[in-house]
Amino acid sequence: MKVIPFKIPQTGKDAIHVQIDKAPHFYNHLHQHQEIQLTLIIKSEGTIIAGDHVGRFTEGDVYIIGSNQPHVFRNDASYFRQKKQAESITVFFDENTLGKPFWQSPEIKSFQYFFRNSNGGFKITGRKKEALKTKLVQMADADGFDKLLLFVEIIKLLSNKKDLKPLSKITIQRSIKTFDGNRLNNILEFIFKESHRTIKLNEIASVANLTPEAFCKYFKTRTRKTYIHFLNEIRINNACQLLMNEDIPVTTVCYRVGFNNLSNFNKVFKKITGKTPKEYKQIG
Repeated sequence: MKVIPFKIPQTGKDAIHVQIDKAPHFYNHLHQHQEIQLTLIIKSEGTIIAGDHVGRFTEGDVYIIGSNQPHVFRNDASYFRQKKQAESITVFFDENTLGKPFWQSPEIKSFQYFFRNSNGGFKITGRKKEALKTKLVQMADADGFDKLLLFVEIIKLLSNKKDLKPLSKITIQRSIKTFDGNRLNNILEFIFKESHRTIKLNEIASVANLTPEAFCKYFKTRTRKTYIHFLNEIRINNACQLLMNEDIPVTTVCYRVGFNNLSNFNKVFKKITGKTPKEYKQIG
């Protein structure tokens, strides 16, 4: 898996770019692009990484990915083994969409809050989420003037901070160099595939061709998290998926996702999700 400085394809005939994805799984490379991304998950579930955020995404979720924010919607392993379908609707835009004078006009002034604070990305919640879902579904079938009107309605919904849950810390997003990106993605790919077992520090460091000490420094610099914290987040995300979709004991989940101690699993699970595994299973 490679980090891709991704270029959003332009058709040349539409001022507003809407992309509908239907495939066995989503694009699974960590990547970044200049445009802000507004995505509705129609079908599928998995792990989202966006900046320093790691969490689960599922059907009906709506996300904002900031400009140049490294991100990936990685489907659960079952999507790579079985014939399933992942589906989403995405709108890409930036301060060049419809021309800079449009965004500088007094009528759009309230939207500047969003531009100033979107680099870290958002998960949309509440009534705003439901309204955006409706608009995005309509936009997927719209063209011409109708498409333009829907886009204006969408930015109106985004122009205030209500129901915008920040994903990651707001930072100046830098472009990822190819070599650095390849190394980081080799690390992430290894963690996704091997998180179900014990991974010693010297083993993961060798994936990056670094000494254990250099690896720890490198990983913290790139992700703003320690390696152990990130690994635990991936394991807890996998545990959430098992608790929601399979009728198996918590102890079985604990060992299946890579923990070797039930007490530690319960402690880490509550720290990350705010609930115990049993509470999470009951709510789901």
